[in-house]
Amino acid sequence: MATDLTEMWRRCFTQWPEEIERRGVVVTNFDEQIAFEAFAASPEMVVVERRAPDTVGGRTVVIPYQSILAVKIVSVVKLRAFKSLGFEAPPPRK
Repeated sequence: MATDLTEMWRRCFTQWPEEIERRGVVVTNFDEQIAFEAFAASPEMVVVERRAPDTVGGRTVVIPYQSILAVKIVSVVKLRAFKSLGFEAPPPRK
């Protein structure tokens, strides 16, 4: 089933599970991996805060959802924490 990636990432950031710290790494289609310590979401974009500035001094990055390829979670979490985002474990094998 194909889905609108912009809407998928919007939902991920606006419905971020409480059990997961609001930090991780955003992988973009600019060939960047942006580590973040906090974020805020709007209907069109997400703004992330870096712990330390990048090589040109940028500490805050505004990213349009359509530029996001993946989000890496850096905290240790149980898979059930992702249930609010629609993830389900497959049924157990018999």
